[in-house]
Formats: sequence, structure tokens, C-alpha cells
Amino acid sequence: MDPGLITGLYEEVSGLPTPVSARVKEEQLPEVRIYTVDVEWSQRDLVRGSRLFYSQQWTLITDSNNHKSIRAVLTPGPCVPVSGELLSGLSPLQGLRAVVMEIAGHQLLEIWDQHGIWKCLNLTALNKHGRVYHDAQFGCLSWSECENKLLYLAEKSKNTSMETQDRSVYCEDWGEGLTNKSAPVICVVNLQSGSISVLQGVPTDVSPGQALWAPDSQSVIFVGWYHKPFRLGLRFCSNRRSALFKLDLDGNCECLTGDNLSVSCPRMSPDKSTLIYLQGQVFGPHSQCLSLQQLDLKSGKTSTLLDVVNRPQPGEFAGLYEALARCCWSADSQRVVFSSACRNWKSLFLVDRSTNKVTSLSDNPSFLPPPPPPPPPPPPLPLHLHHQGHQREQKDLSDLSKLYGSWKLLTVQKDLMVVCCSSPNTPPTLRVGFLPLAGEAVTWHTLQKPLMTFDFHWTVLDVTPPPEEDNTHYSGLDFGAVLVKPSHPLHEAKTPLVVFIHGGPHSQFPAEWNITAAGLTKLGFAVLMVNYRGSTGFGQDSILSLIGQIGSQDVKDVQAAVLTALRMDITLDPKRLAVIGGSHGGFLSCHLVGQYPDFYRVCAARNPVINAATLLGTSDIVDWRYSSVGFQYSYDLIPTAEALAAMLESSPITHAAQIKAPVLLMLGARDRRVSPHQGLELYKVLKSRESPVRLLWFPEDGHSLSRVDTQADCFLNTVLWLQQHL
Repeated sequence: MDPGLITGLYEEVSGLPTPVSARVKEEQLPEVRIYTVDVEWSQRDLVRGSRLFYSQQWTLITDSNNHKSIRAVLTPGPCVPVSGELLSGLSPLQGLRAVVMEIAGHQLLEIWDQHGIWKCLNLTALNKHGRVYHDAQFGCLSWSECENKLLYLAEKSKNTSMETQDRSVYCEDWGEGLTNKSAPVICVVNLQSGSISVLQGVPTDVSPGQALWAPDSQSVIFVGWYHKPFRLGLRFCSNRRSALFKLDLDGNCECLTGDNLSVSCPRMSPDKSTLIYLQGQVFGPHSQCLSLQQLDLKSGKTSTLLDVVNRPQPGEFAGLYEALARCCWSADSQRVVFSSACRNWKSLFLVDRSTNKVTSLSDNPSFLPPPPPPPPPPPPLPLHLHHQGHQREQKDLSDLSKLYGSWKLLTVQKDLMVVCCSSPNTPPTLRVGFLPLAGEAVTWHTLQKPLMTFDFHWTVLDVTPPPEEDNTHYSGLDFGAVLVKPSHPLHEAKTPLVVFIHGGPHSQFPAEWNITAAGLTKLGFAVLMVNYRGSTGFGQDSILSLIGQIGSQDVKDVQAAVLTALRMDITLDPKRLAVIGGSHGGFLSCHLVGQYPDFYRVCAARNPVINAATLLGTSDIVDWRYSSVGFQYSYDLIPTAEALAAMLESSPITHAAQIKAPVLLMLGARDRRVSPHQGLELYKVLKSRESPVRLLWFPEDGHSLSRVDTQADCFLNTVLWLQQHL
């Protein structure tokens, strides 16, 4: 296929906008109540090679005496570019808008009111601190109750009088995606005087982040990550030792939570009585099922609102795995709304504080009654397809084209929820709905449909491992996958299948819009996205089952899912199978072509782990290198022959001599999590054996290969590689 056609198709599927945040304002008029919904969107622009951000506003009119009944939705306003904005926040009473901007290398704080810009501070020129943090891990912009003060995080100002010999001293940072973020400080702006103060009293062994005002506006609450004896990578890691702290403006600090825990996402209730936050374990799996804790600010007592779900039963809530939206409370401070993985779906949930009961608010089938018993065994497959795993068809899921497989909460304010919904054939869709009364369903309204939907067929699979592949410590676990394919195959009797494996390993492929899967399906491939044991959404037992089993259990699970898909869908071509993935997905892709060399025809891997033993000294998450192979981690751990042998044994490099499939490697030179030398190690092994291999090197990109131009390049080269070798 012509590269220009592939690039044009990728531009079509990748250029569709996605809502990333939302705010709700309410106004009461004599006969109606007005809700204004401001939404910020993100959109890829291949011409500029960057992501553009813009805002758009909707006006909802409801009955005055029944404000949850939407009478009309006015035509939305124009799209307004907001590129250059790093942070923004709306004050709840006066509606003042605070914005941190980046202009010509300077960071500015602007305050806007109904008459235009009211105040502008050049934070760079004031030189009270370094660069403002605007990442999801640390960043915040919080208004005080009196609306005279603003709270944010920034890098600590460097001492310009530093001795010459100290200028080259190594400075730790927080790893992949947080490069140059080392020593955050809490900053307060007094808007009346225009002065900026850096709060003192933060314990010297913690790095503060995710700060918010306490109810009296005379103190702040923040998450503190312990950084001694040294910092470990923080991004995508919910297992870092941390605590909640309360710091008053005079520098007095107290710890609000227990020791040796991981905490995040503090969220204050509208009545200022309760703080909720997520809590998990330290070390072990880098992502995990979390508990939702609630702290009574008056009594200081903590209780569990949602506990860790070890093994969900069919049709039950499967646990909480994801960050909370910044606004997630009901107006009466009695209910909390959140999105989370639930098997092969991402669903929207509500938990009631009075009963601790969880209710699903989305209309996807993530909450279902137990599935029926498996059907009788099918006729035997050819020898090369034989496997004992079976597919468990869920309640009439043969055609899911009109369902949303993913519901992501953007905000809930004034009891109005704003969500982003999507599915494998439906790009991001903006919807709103009011929180229902007990026992009632939500009435959802679509504010913005995608520009287009796609004629894909998709379904979800539940796969049970055969008895010989059951985990004896966590017996009886199953897993899943999402299969997407063209509704009308392109001129061929059978459709080639691309096996797409997520990284993590503790993450998930929900049944949502995925640019890579959509692009491949549009080009005539079927795509199988596998949620092997260890993926989120299947309970904590599933996550723990992978510890000490990487390179074995997860490899067999992917193979079982592929065989299951081939068995249930005879339109898939078992002779034209490809495998692709990034990070741990790349690790598994390389394992599969090594362990099943006659099964897969071609492989494409992004920043894969190839040799866990040689990765040990270069990764920002050295703890996971030990935990993944079943060793307990501690900061003072020194590598042993036993540990290194286990790491090597679990790695794809041990099967490299058996690889027959052509391999495409895509590596980010700035990857702090998986050194690009991992991919180079496999590249050299394959080159020495004259095996077909191609390597793409992206000097400005890191682990996620997230630059817009990089993603376009990777897609084009992956498609051309697949078409050449399938």
C-alpha cells in the first residue's frame, strides 16, 4: 500500500478530538436553571507535529422545580484555542479564572474576571521558585475559600551562590516522564498584594504534590512522597511510599495517615467535612487495586469507604484502579463518582457513603449476572491450533457496535456528570447526566458526537486457562480480550490477525477507542487486544498472580487468547498472525515470536524489555525488576547471582535464537524506564544470525513514544512492516 494512503488514514483516525477536562457552572433564574459546561479538548495535528488544546462551551436549560430534567441544550459556542495554558482553575464564588501560561520562556500567572485580565504576575521574573509543575502527578492550582490566595507547586529555586565545585553535583529526579522534577515546593500567591511565598515546614524527607486548601484556608493538605534514601520512578506507579500531610501557613506540619502506605488523589467534600483519598501497598506490583479511604476532618478518624477487591465474582464490582477526577463528589457530600477498569470494560461507578454500596452508572455490560456454563467442546482444531482454553460468551454480546465500552468521568459538579464515552468503533463522545436518586437510572444526553464512527465489528472474550496453566497460588482466575475486525473484509476470504498486547504489565485494554487498533482495522486487519492475568480490572488476586511469573504465565495467556479467538471466529486467518506491543507488551511480543517461532509471521515492538538482568542498573523502577521475578525489594538490595539468573530466565533474550519472524524495533533514546539498549541488545542478536530486523531510533522521545510525529512514524512503519511480511 502507498505510504501516503497509510499516513492519510492515520491522520483521519488520530485527528479526532478527545475531551480531557470539564467544568460546570450553575445559575438560577426565575423559571429555569442554567448549567454552563466548559470542556477542554485535545487534538493531534500532524502538520504541526503537536497536540492542540481548545475549549468549547455548552448551555443546558433545566426546569426550575425539577432541575434534573434537561429541557434544552443550546448550540455550543465556537472552539477557542487554549494552547500555551499549563494550568487553569475557576474560583467557585466569583468565577475568577486563574491561568498559568508559558510565553517566550516565561511562566505567567494571569487572573481573569468578567471585565478582562485583572492581574498578571511574571513568575519567572519574580524568581521565588523554579518552573511551575503542571503534570498530573504533582501539579495543582487551588483557590482558597476567600478567593484571595492561590496554591500551586513548583521546583525549588536553585541557590545561585553555590560554590563552583558543587555545580556538577548529581541531582536526582522522579524518573520517566518527570525528568528535571526533583524538589517540589508549595507556593502561595496573595492576590491582593501580588506577593508569592514558598511554604516552609515540609518534612525534609518528602516531596510534596497534589496540594489543596484545608477548610480554614490557613493550612494546606498535600501528598508527600518519601524520597530517601533515593527517588524511584513515580509515573504509573501507585506503590510508592507516601502519606497525607497538613501544613499551616506558619510552618507547622502533621502527618494525617499511617506509615508504609501509598496514598494519592486527596479530594475534599463540598461541605468541607471529609477528605477522601486512594490508598495502596508499597512496592510489589507497580499498579494495584486500591482502597478508597475517608478522613473525618473534625474527629481525625479514618475509615474505609471501598476496600481492595481480591477476587470479584461475575457481575460484581471489580475494584478501583485509577486516579479520581478532581471533582468527584455529589453536591450533598454523601456520594462519590469514579471511573475504573472492570474486566474488559472501563465503567462509571457511584459509591454511597451511608451504605458503602457501589452502583454502576454506565450502560455497558460490566455488571452482568454470572455467565452460563461453557458450551460443549468444539470439534478439535488442527494440531498447531490445539489449546484447552475456552471462550465464555457473555449475555448476548455478539453485536456491541451501539454500546460504549469505556466511560471516563471528567467531572461531577452541581450533581451534573460530564463523561467521555467511546468504544472500538466510536471515537470519544461527550455526554452529560445528573446523578440519579436511589434505584433510578441516569438519563444521559449526548452533547458532542464524534465527527464519524467506523464500520467495525467488536466483541469481548472471557478466557479460562487450561488446567495445566492454572496458577496454583491463585487458582481459578480467568482473563479477557477485545476483538475488533472489519465488518466487511477487504477482498479476502480470511482476515489477518494482529495481536496487540498492552504494557504495564498491570494496566488494561478496555473496549474503548484506540487509534492504533482503529487504523489497523480500517486497513483490513483484525485486532485482538489481550488482558492477560495481571491486568487491572480483574481483582487484586489477578495482579498478584503475575508476580514471579512474567515471561511464562502472561505469554501463555496471550497464546490462549489467540487460540480462543481463532476457534470462535473462522474468518480469522491462522496462517497470517502478527504480534505488536510496547514496554511489557513489547516484552511479550518478543517472547511469543521466540517461544512460538512457527506460529507468528511478524513482530513490531516499542521500547521492549529484552533482558531484565541487564536492565536492572538502568531502569528508574529498579524495585519492579526484583518484584516481577518474585524477589522482595529493599533500597539496600545488592544484586545476587540468583536474582540475576531469575531475571535472565524470564527474558525474551533467552529465546532469541529461535526467532524466525521479522522484527521491527522502535526505541526512544530518552527512555528512563526501559533503556533503549534493551532493544539494541535484541537487534544485535538478530543481526548476527541474519534474521530480518529493522530498528527505528527516536532521539527526542522517551518510554511512551508519545510525540505526535513519532506516533505517526511508528504507525506508518508498523503497517508497512506487517504488509511486507504477512
